[in-house]
Amino acid sequence: MLQARAEGSPLVLGQFVLLALAWGASFLFIKIGLEGLSPTQVVLGRMVTGAAALLLMTAVTRQRLPRDAAAWGHLAAVAVLLCVAPFLLFAWAELHLSSGLASIHNATTPLMTMMVALVALPGERPDRAKLTGLLVGFAGVVVVLAPWRGLAGGSRAAQAACLLATLCYGLAFVYLRRFISPRALPALAVATMQVGLGAMIMLLAAPFTATSPVALSWPVVLSVLALGVAGSGLAYVWNTNVVAHWGATNASTVTYLTPVVGVALGITVLGERITWSEPVGAMIVVVGIAISQGRIRTRRSTPAHPLNTPGQGQRPDRRSVPAQS
Repeated sequence: MLQARAEGSPLVLGQFVLLALAWGASFLFIKIGLEGLSPTQVVLGRMVTGAAALLLMTAVTRQRLPRDAAAWGHLAAVAVLLCVAPFLLFAWAELHLSSGLASIHNATTPLMTMMVALVALPGERPDRAKLTGLLVGFAGVVVVLAPWRGLAGGSRAAQAACLLATLCYGLAFVYLRRFISPRALPALAVATMQVGLGAMIMLLAAPFTATSPVALSWPVVLSVLALGVAGSGLAYVWNTNVVAHWGATNASTVTYLTPVVGVALGITVLGERITWSEPVGAMIVVVGIAISQGRIRTRRSTPAHPLNTPGQGQRPDRRSVPAQS
């Protein structure tokens, strides 16, 4: 595992940039993977390769996996909420949406997480900044959806699937905070367990759900490998180092960059087109997140402490750090 020597080390900044690229590019890789695979096959490939990468890192660093049966049960629930369900939803959605628009929807993860936390975590009081940030952020979602233009049925369902995926992320982060973080498990062990259990679930379901004909090509194969190894493996290592040296609040700014990367790659690599409402709505979402985290102060508000959970993978604490797309 790469470790930076000092807080201001260029290595930490480099890992932050790689993290934004890996999570932002995930939506491009999904789109390319769908050229030869079904959504279920794309998720199966990324889960298996991601689990292999994390198991290798666990072996190299000699991390021990938890043996507590209750921890395994909780991590199985996290595997479904944080990996299997949202990965499937995003992969299916990209059959009908551009990769850039999917990445914009993914930026709503902190808002979904905060909304769930306000209901499920008694300690998360809905102060003025959080409520204002939620309202502004969801106004940005409405702008992205652009209901005044009208939506085709497939597009409407696909955008709903993206938002349901980010809601799954929000549920998963709160679940982690309530049931996994108090156990103080090593972060690498948590990520390895959840991705590994998710891969097992996909492998068990494969004979029934991943039977479509495949059309493998080098771009398809490399995209699936990149999704697993970089998006769910190395990105976890980079995120852990950034959080350790910069702190969770500064590390969470990766949330602001991933949709920029996703949209830019969709335009330059795939020739996707965007309408004015998509980047404008994304900017409003970012402003809402910034307000809710206390980065932009509202009148008579106090700084809000983030839940430490961004859209492509900020974590509830430094030790229990899940891997995300």
